[in-house]
Amino acid sequence: MTTAGKIRVQGHGPQQRGSWFLLLALIAIALPCHASRAAGYPERTIKIVVPFPAGGPTDVAARMIAQAIATKFGKGVIVENHPGAGGRIGAKVVASATPDGYTLLLGGTNVNAIGAIYSDLGFDPVKSFAPIGVVCVDSLAIAISPRVPVDNFEEFIHYAKEHPGQLKYGASPGIYTQFAGEYFKLKTGTDILFVPYKGGAPAVTDALGGHIEMVVNNKSNLLPQFKDGKLKALAVTSKGRWPELPQTPTMREVGILGFPQEVLFGLLAPAGTPEAIIMQLNTTINEAVQSTEVRASLESVGVDARVGTPQAFAAALDEQAREWKRVIEETGITVE
Repeated sequence: MTTAGKIRVQGHGPQQRGSWFLLLALIAIALPCHASRAAGYPERTIKIVVPFPAGGPTDVAARMIAQAIATKFGKGVIVENHPGAGGRIGAKVVASATPDGYTLLLGGTNVNAIGAIYSDLGFDPVKSFAPIGVVCVDSLAIAISPRVPVDNFEEFIHYAKEHPGQLKYGASPGIYTQFAGEYFKLKTGTDILFVPYKGGAPAVTDALGGHIEMVVNNKSNLLPQFKDGKLKALAVTSKGRWPELPQTPTMREVGILGFPQEVLFGLLAPAGTPEAIIMQLNTTINEAVQSTEVRASLESVGVDARVGTPQAFAAALDEQAREWKRVIEETGITVE
């Protein structure tokens, strides 16, 4: 396995859904016998695994949280990128790690909610992890290259139908960006070729270069390109229009209903991690995302900070799994 993008942040002071709740209950029961083990935590460097390439929204969120944890605990925090297989390679690294709070996963919608749809992964996307807390929430946008001679959603649909099978869109296979792209095609009746990429950032790069005509990706990846006029925004998945792009409609406004609106990013630990450590980390990330500095940093890359309990994170992932399962079933995508 190749590990890239390693940095160190020094310190300064569908039957699987619902298993989240059983797992949390079992951990809570075990709390008294584990509480003392958390007294000296952390005593050494903590590692946060990012299951996607450097530069994407998962990576950005992980590095901000790494800094916050390092500052809070006065210990080093390493962020490691283990990209590939839609995030499942990196997730497996954490799933098989010792449950002592020193190896964590920046997961969420992709790895844990959508991952629950898959089988034979070598780990269980639900039961292998203990949710710590959500960090931030992103949304998606449909973007096209400036080389496409259209200016809005309606014009693009007309253009795509005039050129069936000739346009291409890029996304990582087996994750929400591909599923969103296929859902877009289904709802608009367009024939656009899917081109797989290892991460969102490479797909955006090829859209910028005109190698593909369309990309479905996170606001955190696309917003800078929209602001610079390097890509055109057709529609966004959020409940309301992005404040930064008030002229760009939502999917609902262009007549596409049922599009999942949020993408969750949060921190998880291997199942069996002491509850006292889970709660210590939950408190730390909640304090971080409520700080003016971290909140502003997250908002600057287009994501919204969010706080909550491990139970709330588990419930949100459960809801995400239901939403994306519906999308996959409607599009007829085969997942293995």
